[in-house]
Amino acid sequence: MELVLAMDLRRNMVVHGKSGLRATYKPLDWGLSPTAEPVGFVKAIAPKYIYIADLDRIEGTGSHDAMVRSCAGFVECCYVDRGTRSPSDYLSGPHIKNIVGTETGGADLSRYQGGYLSVDVKDGKVIPSGDSPVAVLRAARKWNFEGCIILNLGFVGTENGLGSGSGTLETWRSAYDCRLFYGGGVASVADLETIKDAGFDGAIIATALHKGAVPAEWIRRGCCCSSP
Repeated sequence: MELVLAMDLRRNMVVHGKSGLRATYKPLDWGLSPTAEPVGFVKAIAPKYIYIADLDRIEGTGSHDAMVRSCAGFVECCYVDRGTRSPSDYLSGPHIKNIVGTETGGADLSRYQGGYLSVDVKDGKVIPSGDSPVAVLRAARKWNFEGCIILNLGFVGTENGLGSGSGTLETWRSAYDCRLFYGGGVASVADLETIKDAGFDGAIIATALHKGAVPAEWIRRGCCCSSP
């Protein structure tokens, strides 16, 4: 299973927060990296894969496009959610894989070609539509994304674990037949094993890594395993 380091960018810094309460996010000045400057952050941790959420662009207040491209140069794949609002809004560049979030992608998600769909979930419902994640995942089978991400926004940074547990994970997995990642609340190696056992292809983590609950070597190898 692919293991991906999450990075939220705001005002040219990597920030950390929880529960999707973005107004409270602060520079990540603790953890594995001695700096919250994005390129230095990636160099210090040396992950194989990264997931970047450009919060300024998602909220329409700015952009980190040049910084994202620079960070992408140090990894095998950079998944990026930059508030894509139309198919012409994809970011080009080596190692970059665009993510279209339900939060910003618009009502007609079938118009996008390639990249990943982020099914942004809060309080059990997809935002902004209020649909169930299962309904969106089932619809996504007919769309032209390479895969989907379940992003459980209310759990981000909380260290609360997976909440409803593997039953929900398995329901989501059965609703979608392409690559499927999970992010939000992953607190331990046991949580990663649960995600893997449910059949997911990847997990997105941050807090658990910075607090030492997941080995740093795993994020550098890009997989949750003890062997190369």
